[in-house]
Amino acid sequence: MGWRRALRLCLRAANVLALLALVLVFAMPFFWMLSTSLKTLPETMIFPPEWIPSRPVWENFSTAWNTGPFLKYFVNSVVVAVGILILQMLTIVPASYAFARYRFAGAKLLFSIVMVTLMIPAQLIFLPVYLELSALKLLNTHLGLILPFASSAFGIFLLRQAFMQVPEELLEAARLDQASEWKIIVRLMVPLAKPVLVTFTLFSFIAHWNDYFWPLVMTTNETARTLPLGIAKIREVEGVATWNVLMAGNLILVAPILVVFFFSQRHIIRAFVYNGVK
Repeated sequence: MGWRRALRLCLRAANVLALLALVLVFAMPFFWMLSTSLKTLPETMIFPPEWIPSRPVWENFSTAWNTGPFLKYFVNSVVVAVGILILQMLTIVPASYAFARYRFAGAKLLFSIVMVTLMIPAQLIFLPVYLELSALKLLNTHLGLILPFASSAFGIFLLRQAFMQVPEELLEAARLDQASEWKIIVRLMVPLAKPVLVTFTLFSFIAHWNDYFWPLVMTTNETARTLPLGIAKIREVEGVATWNVLMAGNLILVAPILVVFFFSQRHIIRAFVYNGVK
């Protein structure tokens, strides 16, 4: 029995070491970005690189912020990311409920079409979307950046799977209490699928907060440009590869994502172990 206990301890130690190694792999780029953002420009050129700067240069953040209208970029990013998320919630929740709980003619075909859209890259359809938004005079506007993402096939798929795990008996009991379909969605289905909704919220927010392609295509001036375009502008303004200032700008870009993830990680974990209503 002693050798079995020793084997379990060895396996547990190996598991802990593997997890630490995995954390290190994912944490290293963030630590490197933070380290570089606090260095002077000559320190960024040293080889082998120094992980800890001799004297932190906090002015890099103010330099990055002042290279352009960063406050405007930040507000634009918030408006676009949150606006997209609100519209997606308004579309994917009823659509997922309909696909999960209703049987109607063409349901499988319609859901298949939704799934097919997952395989269509945005770069393939940006030209007709651009021409349509241009005809509607929505270029260089927040609405022009929001409308192309008013729904999400991935969100519909994810939420449909969660809704399908809710027992039919709960819905029947709610209908016997004369609850309307909208009340069932809002009071029953959405709370039960909260971990999945929070997970999708995080995925959507990160995707559109970091989006560079669509804002670049749909804007030609500073009116509605977002933070990723502002970060890319740092190199243009400085004229040389000032990696310390560029990394400081990237930290400004990443900080809101880290905050959102910190407050939603518990729900994300629950979403991955969600197996139905207990």
